[in-house]
Amino acid sequence: MINTKKFYDYLIKKELDFFTGVPDSLLKNLCSCIKENTDSKHNIIAANEGNAIGLASGYHISSGKFGVVYMQNSGIGNTVNPLLSLADEEVYSIPMLLIVGWRGEPGIKDEPQHVKQGKVTIDLFKTMGIECLVLDDNYEKQLDYCYSYMKENNKPIVLVVHKGTFSEYDSSKTSNSYDLTREESLEVIMNSINKDDFIVSTTGKTSREIFELREKRKEGHSNDFLTVGSMGHTSSIACGMSIGSKKNIYCIDGDGSFIMHMGSFAIIPQVADKNFKYILINNGAHESVGGQPTVGFNIDVEKILKGCGFKNVYKATTKEEIKRGVEKIKEDSLQALVIYTKLGSRKDLGRPTVSPIDNKKAMMKKFGN
Repeated sequence: MINTKKFYDYLIKKELDFFTGVPDSLLKNLCSCIKENTDSKHNIIAANEGNAIGLASGYHISSGKFGVVYMQNSGIGNTVNPLLSLADEEVYSIPMLLIVGWRGEPGIKDEPQHVKQGKVTIDLFKTMGIECLVLDDNYEKQLDYCYSYMKENNKPIVLVVHKGTFSEYDSSKTSNSYDLTREESLEVIMNSINKDDFIVSTTGKTSREIFELREKRKEGHSNDFLTVGSMGHTSSIACGMSIGSKKNIYCIDGDGSFIMHMGSFAIIPQVADKNFKYILINNGAHESVGGQPTVGFNIDVEKILKGCGFKNVYKATTKEEIKRGVEKIKEDSLQALVIYTKLGSRKDLGRPTVSPIDNKKAMMKKFGN
């Protein structure tokens, strides 16, 4: 196991002091250490991983220094375009260090959405012509090599990180002053919608909590599409469903997901049918992967949604406001509800026991396909 603070200190010693990326559960201790010891201009939690590649590229061009981009391997897809059409040696030849959490590593039990990604992680980088090392206890020599490689070749290089590589790092926790938890809010929503309505829920703990609430209520899962992967695309999936069916489709999104592919909202209100019902639960954090902050509280989400074409956007912080908000978006027009919650989830929160394929099949059958 690598001492997290010593690893961070060695990065700083090598003048690798500009960080950006999307937090990952395997890198949560490193991300916490970076957050605790780096100012906000030099540690930018990006909207998505491609955004981070762009930031690191710009920083290198203006400073001559190498940026450090952290991410989960599920985010590699977001980096492919800027890595190949911007940073590649046949285009602008921009060096940077990528630190990538290896979810779904072969031989390590993990969730279904990570298995395929884990199998192909190393090969994906090889296909892109990017050298890839697996981080180990000789990290100082590895970082020396990475620094020399970037300096000599003007190319990105990758450190892939096993589960459990970094030691625990205690830091100040992200918090806010709201009263409701996300799970309490979800229960109010589920009590307020109709039994034959469908839910499409975002990646992470939101979907896990919806699954457990259905179990608690002794209800089936065929009306819920639990988006276990493809973060940021929940709203697009729900929009497509609303076009393909007359049933009400409730998209329950999170602030990290909303921000990751916010461009989708320039399109969705232009094409979604009135049965598309959008609910955003905003707790200002990437809670499912360690609680790193998002900019969810720093932007005017309601104005963004309204500016994109939603007729009305309602705000809720209490159970009564959620009930009223759900009743409003039930109306025959394209409307949205933004719910603000505190951080936190049950320590005994489980994971869905229904496979993604079975979830899809049951839902398609319910739709009549």
